[in-house]
Amino acid sequence: MQSVPRIPVSIIIPNYNYARFLKRSIDSALEQDYADVEVIVVDDASQDNSTTVMKSYGDRILSCPRAQNGGHAAAFNTGFAASSGKIVLFLDADDYLYPTAVSTIVDTWDAATAQVQSRLHIVDERQRIKDVFPPPELPFDSGDVMPKLLHKGRYQTTVTSGLAFDRTTLESIMPIPEPEFRQGADGYLATLAPMYGHVQSIEECVGAYRIHGANHSVFGEKLAERARWRVTHDFRRMQALSDQASGIGLTIVPSEAVRHDPVHLEERLASLCADRRQHPVANDSRLALGAAGAVASLEMTASLRRRAVLAAWFLSVGVLPRKMATAVLSWKLDASSRPEFLSRLSKTIRHAMG
Repeated sequence: MQSVPRIPVSIIIPNYNYARFLKRSIDSALEQDYADVEVIVVDDASQDNSTTVMKSYGDRILSCPRAQNGGHAAAFNTGFAASSGKIVLFLDADDYLYPTAVSTIVDTWDAATAQVQSRLHIVDERQRIKDVFPPPELPFDSGDVMPKLLHKGRYQTTVTSGLAFDRTTLESIMPIPEPEFRQGADGYLATLAPMYGHVQSIEECVGAYRIHGANHSVFGEKLAERARWRVTHDFRRMQALSDQASGIGLTIVPSEAVRHDPVHLEERLASLCADRRQHPVANDSRLALGAAGAVASLEMTASLRRRAVLAAWFLSVGVLPRKMATAVLSWKLDASSRPEFLSRLSKTIRHAMG
């Protein structure tokens, strides 16, 4: 019986000043139970001892030091240019994979696959499991997700370390525009990749997504800053999708698509409530955004109860006094800001709505 040839896999680890986490990340890539894996570490001009950590691995990894800091997209582009795998994973340097991650992804792969997405355990700095991302009660969108992307600019996916891409697909959409996606390069890839094939989903957790004070996507208590960045990032993703789609005869209007996206609309409400002067969208009103969010919530792929509760939440934020609405937004978007009784209530409601 002829053996099936293995698919070569590249794991690219972009790193900037994460020396304290980097060894765990590299070790997890090297310890995969799948044989044909190359590990590439891109250091984006770190100021800590990251390069010392990298040198300790010798030729077990391919080290790609950058002379100047360029951000997320630049590190992704550098790593991809040095890689050779037919399947490519980007593993954030503060995250790590479980030993069966690659073999599970390869087992899921087929000829139509452009991207595989997996759930991740949320862990703290000491690697204690706190939760799952995305939450299990939110179903992944799988298969041909382009209709959903065209309608609302988003589908249910995950973050960098839970994504794997087909090399041919990446060759069609990379290099990533570096100024526009200095942060959030994974959002660019996950938005454009579905144009070139199907999205496959893995329900089990293949690794760990570490939450700590320095995560760019968290922003601590800076609600307005985080919300503005996410709103702007959404428009940049949609513009990139629109530009790419025009080459195959599709028309996408970014401003229209995101008005069907509850995730975008809640961040837009947060930006408007927390700091109207710096809000990036002129002429927005809380009432209009709240109403749009309620309608978009009812279109979600989720239980009727979850959709109804979210729709009611949007409407309440649209009509409450601004200070109260800002507090309600903060409690939803930043778990650390919630009073303890609300944290307990949130967990109870979440499990009841699953």
